[in-house]
Amino acid sequence: MFRATLGVSSPYASTVAKAIGPEAGREIPRTRAEVRHSEGSMTLILDADDLSALRAALNSYIRWMSIAEKMSETVGDIDG
Repeated sequence: MFRATLGVSSPYASTVAKAIGPEAGREIPRTRAEVRHSEGSMTLILDADDLSALRAALNSYIRWMSIAEKMSETVGDIDG
């Protein structure tokens, strides 16, 4: 089992966590994801059966987080 933990600090962390939360609940082959957040920060925890699955999941989640962050900057925080 392989694990990656990614911590992010951002004024939009809560919004980003809520945006990618549904993806964490989906079945991704050989990978399990958990998203946690608190005021100003979020943590993504990925567990994978092999390194290839971990790399693929990290690439996907980082891309989704980047898109959610950019959208929040553009349209504003949905929580605020």
